[in-house]
Amino acid sequence: MKKIEILGLIAAVFTTSSFFPQVYKAWKEKSTKDISLTMYISFFIGVVLWLIYGYYINSLSMVVANTVTLILVIIVIVLKLKYK
Repeated sequence: MKKIEILGLIAAVFTTSSFFPQVYKAWKEKSTKDISLTMYISFFIGVVLWLIYGYYINSLSMVVANTVTLILVIIVIVLKLKYK
């Protein structure tokens, strides 16, 4: 594995894991009143595009990070719609 890909994986861990507290809080409190649905939908589209880009340039770090982020973003959107 290339050193730059390892750097990408480390960056992916930090950026992707930053969504866990938001998902946990929304899940636990069953409240998403302070979350912008528009922002998360825009972010969802961006993450899908990054995932496609990562796939086409064959970047493991981009594919893994954006797949996990996509799952977390979908969870937040679903919770937002459920608890609005």
